[in-house]
Amino acid sequence: MSKRFRPSNRGESHLISRIESSKEYERRRAITVVGDVIDTLSNAVANKLVELEIVETDNKNALQEQLAYCLEKLNKADEFDIDFQIAPFRNVVANPHVVSLYVTAFVIEQLIKHKDIIDIYGSDEEIYAAIHRQVERYVNT
Repeated sequence: MSKRFRPSNRGESHLISRIESSKEYERRRAITVVGDVIDTLSNAVANKLVELEIVETDNKNALQEQLAYCLEKLNKADEFDIDFQIAPFRNVVANPHVVSLYVTAFVIEQLIKHKDIIDIYGSDEEIYAAIHRQVERYVNT
């Protein structure tokens, strides 16, 4: 017989509350850390997107500037704006990183409209994976 989960149980609800609090803390910490690494992270993400031929552009510097703008916007955004931006992409991966998801949403929805961007290739998952590798290097240190 399996154990039944009862959220009314005081110990279990305390544990659930602590898990949720730690997830929210990590989310806020990651967004705060972005402010310190905007230039290096935007450069790394731009280089990786061009190197993997996910983004085709005439001007790599414009790509980097747009990514820096995206990261600055993330750093200053409130919770509602962040959740609104990433909502369509929450199911891209099982346990998404908020910064990677926000930048992925920006690349897919906004960057394609930029005059210096010729085209964006790859699936949402491939774009997320390329961005997430760089975010892990600079944000989760």
